[in-house]
Amino acid sequence: MLLRLPGLVLKSIWRPCRVRPGEVVVTVRARTAFPPGHPTTRLCLELLAATPLSGVRLLDVGCGSGILALAGAAWGAGLCVGVDLSGRAVRLSRENARENHLAAVLQVARGSSECLQGPFQVVVANLPAAVQLEKVQEFTRLAAPTAVLILSGFRDTQEEPLKQLYHTAGWTLSQRRTRDEWAIELPPEKSFTWVAWRLERP
Repeated sequence: MLLRLPGLVLKSIWRPCRVRPGEVVVTVRARTAFPPGHPTTRLCLELLAATPLSGVRLLDVGCGSGILALAGAAWGAGLCVGVDLSGRAVRLSRENARENHLAAVLQVARGSSECLQGPFQVVVANLPAAVQLEKVQEFTRLAAPTAVLILSGFRDTQEEPLKQLYHTAGWTLSQRRTRDEWAIELPPEKSFTWVAWRLERP
């Protein structure tokens, strides 16, 4: 895995990399669910790269290996908080933070976002569609008045119910990105297209 983003390179521990001037390298030990090379991870990173992060409080829900929070920290976020239900994921995120000298900025806790108090200026969640539907009010609770939500983990055939819930909660879809993933058989969601959103409140 080697991902080049503005001012940042994310790579696996075994992947050699020639660093360009002005780039920060973050090495990531990965896990299986939505790994660093997965289309939804890339979509979230692209939207995160286009979001001003200097000094903000960032929340990564379902942090996995911590890649999104690590990227946020490398891009200048003042505090990054990651939560995951998996103890293995939490240990992996902490290990990645230590190895990249970002442990002072990235805090990781085992559990759900319900254990947290906001506000956060940026909330990132790369979670399956069924979980996203359950989290609309929770993310709204944790978000600062001028917050940005970056969401992915669902297909284009699963967007409409989630879009309606966020519209009711007062959010506006400001950016939408897609990426296709080839597979031998059509997935259960009847689509090869993954989606990521950037939501804001007017």
